[in-house]
Amino acid sequence: MFVNLFFTLKKYGVPVSTTELLDLNAALQAGVVFADREELYRLIRLCMVKDERHFDKFDRAMKAYFDGIDSYDIESVLGNLANIPKEWLNLELLEKNLTPEQRVELEKAGSLEELMKKLEERLREQHKKHQGGNKMIGTGGTSPFGAFGDHPEGVRIGGPSRKKSAVKVWEQRQYQNLDDQQILGTRQMQIALRRLRRFARQGAAEELDIRGTIDSTARQGMLDIQLIPERRNRVKVLMLFDIGGSMDAYIEQCEKLFSAAKSEFKTLEFFYFHNCLYDYVWKDNVRRSTSRMETWELLRTYGKDYRVIFVGDASMAPYELMSEGGSVEYTNSEAGITWLQRVRQHFSKTAWLNPEDDSYWHYTQTVAAIKQTFEDKMYPMTLKGIEDMTRFLAR
Repeated sequence: MFVNLFFTLKKYGVPVSTTELLDLNAALQAGVVFADREELYRLIRLCMVKDERHFDKFDRAMKAYFDGIDSYDIESVLGNLANIPKEWLNLELLEKNLTPEQRVELEKAGSLEELMKKLEERLREQHKKHQGGNKMIGTGGTSPFGAFGDHPEGVRIGGPSRKKSAVKVWEQRQYQNLDDQQILGTRQMQIALRRLRRFARQGAAEELDIRGTIDSTARQGMLDIQLIPERRNRVKVLMLFDIGGSMDAYIEQCEKLFSAAKSEFKTLEFFYFHNCLYDYVWKDNVRRSTSRMETWELLRTYGKDYRVIFVGDASMAPYELMSEGGSVEYTNSEAGITWLQRVRQHFSKTAWLNPEDDSYWHYTQTVAAIKQTFEDKMYPMTLKGIEDMTRFLAR
């Protein structure tokens, strides 16, 4: 069963194996779902998708499998809808509401493929706004294409669901933002950071050892509770955040990253700097003048085994990076790049995470210089970028 679905998922880039297919068939034979398309959808996703980043690809594959996209390229037609001017779909007329008798009289396309062919024809023919009509893409009419109208079947383009008769809806897919190149939320960042984990049992013996308890009880003939230390991620992380100036545009992203890191790493230290690392860092931006830590002290305090992550756009005036006294806030005695090199030499693994789109990096001299200093270990703040970074730091 579902062999064609298996190959459809592979076609759309979802990494599936025969093991997942056998799991799905076993669940269906056990009667986990029956005659419920939504429940079937959830079961297939549960069995076949092992990573949240593939949810968007899975959605598109399911559309292809259940809606007949293989016989007609519906996605290419729907993709053209993004070019429709928004004013074509503005509601300036009263919504169209037909009687049941009037709805019966309207012609149906007969199949999804025919409906999509008609939509493709309209996209080629239409060059202006239509309202109240029965053919073109518009609003308030009896056309099968548009919004706020009335038709027994059609493609809803813009507007809310009203009569539940649309066979296709042009909306963003639920999981589109999980694509490798999209800006991340806290949950996605957590998943990406989990590659940077090495578990060990540490601390006092406070966690129930089920296997040990069963074994000891069986040998002694009486209940013998066994405890073991909690299993914790032993990777230690030090994060240094650029704050202020051009980084103000990335505050939300950095907050999400910080939140994700705090939830994933038991041993996490963090500090702030502005534009480039110089003689000192700080933990409290409100009390930065009184809560400083000298960078030399930071290097003495944290051992070489810490994984160090710089977070910043690496964009500044060249003299801020290369010159003594280049800091915009005070007269630093040594160039910022000197301090970056010292950090790189002290810690065994360092990386730079850049929230700016990597397609713009080559326009800024200091980005290229810092990237070179970090031996190309600069990564974009995307799902793939964070995963690539954690893969490097975990080695």
